[in-house]
Amino acid sequence: MQILERFPMKAYSREAMADILRPASPPVELDKVYTSDQLERLLAIVHDQGPWKLIIAQHFANAEELIATMSGSFPEGFTPTLDMFLTPTFRGFYANYSAALYPEIQDCFYNERFLDHAKRYWNAEYAKPQMMLFNVNGPCGNTDPGHLDSPSFRGVRYENSPTWLCSVMGKSGLFQDYLIKMAQVITWFSHDPGSGFTYWPEGPARSPKRLMPPIYNRGVVVQNEMMMHRGEANGPLDQQRPAGLSFKTVFGGDPDDKDNWLLKNGDQIIAQHRTDELRFLVHWSAEVFEDYAELKKNMDGSDDLTFDRVFDTFIADLRSRGVEFEVPTDPMRDPQFIKTLIAAYDFGSPVEYPREAPVTPMYMQDAA
Repeated sequence: MQILERFPMKAYSREAMADILRPASPPVELDKVYTSDQLERLLAIVHDQGPWKLIIAQHFANAEELIATMSGSFPEGFTPTLDMFLTPTFRGFYANYSAALYPEIQDCFYNERFLDHAKRYWNAEYAKPQMMLFNVNGPCGNTDPGHLDSPSFRGVRYENSPTWLCSVMGKSGLFQDYLIKMAQVITWFSHDPGSGFTYWPEGPARSPKRLMPPIYNRGVVVQNEMMMHRGEANGPLDQQRPAGLSFKTVFGGDPDDKDNWLLKNGDQIIAQHRTDELRFLVHWSAEVFEDYAELKKNMDGSDDLTFDRVFDTFIADLRSRGVEFEVPTDPMRDPQFIKTLIAAYDFGSPVEYPREAPVTPMYMQDAA
């Protein structure tokens, strides 16, 4: 295992954070998740309906917001930038708000087998599909030290809230009574013999597990909102960050070749890959309800959080633990307040990484 240097935590103990960041159950591995026909239709949408933006360009306004979803902090006086985390990974949605956005993949989204997996994972009575997205890249490094997917809470959800806010709410453990139970079926299509999936089912203070490569049409049933995890780098090292990569780079299919994929800045092609060089992830997500009472409470809005209540809770908790900060006028967008929340509820980097799947050292070298 690779051991990484970690910066000191502030205000919260690593042990307390490790106890919070555990999924409801360990991931359940799956094989042969999609049929060849389903994969063909899923890839056709990516090829024909783009171009698609970088993940980082879609979800984060500044480095502080991105770091709030990750693990680890930086030395005093060091200023991280979004460019340090720039990797050529792109995202699009197949379904959202419980609706399939493309009729040709309705059988993939309204998937009875996946719903059964979700209910069994939680030992729950009810589930409904909520969202389905894809991540796609050619050769790609991964500077992510480990992250949480964006959790949702009654009244404060990933659809109506910044990604960083939902992530810090999850890390803090202050809103567990409002956490919406979620389960994902996450599937990868990659021929890379060294690129798998690293996850920390017992919390980031303990050793990780791996879904071992190759991970072609293999997946997991999991609660990724409360489990640290990371994808792994893939492809030749010298191709993992193409020259010219920027926040405006987009990804799409070559209109003249269904097996060719283009990374472009405007009209300029900066890289291209064949289908068998891709690492393609399909993320299906469901909301799960233990019983009818929980289903009703989640649907009727009778016990929802508000943003004011969330920030009042954070401020009261920070004060109770003697954390010094200035109350912001716009807590949703104030970079200094976001830094304060990160420092208060962050646990540092996971203690171990698989030796075969280290973090790409781009920003860590800069931070040293």
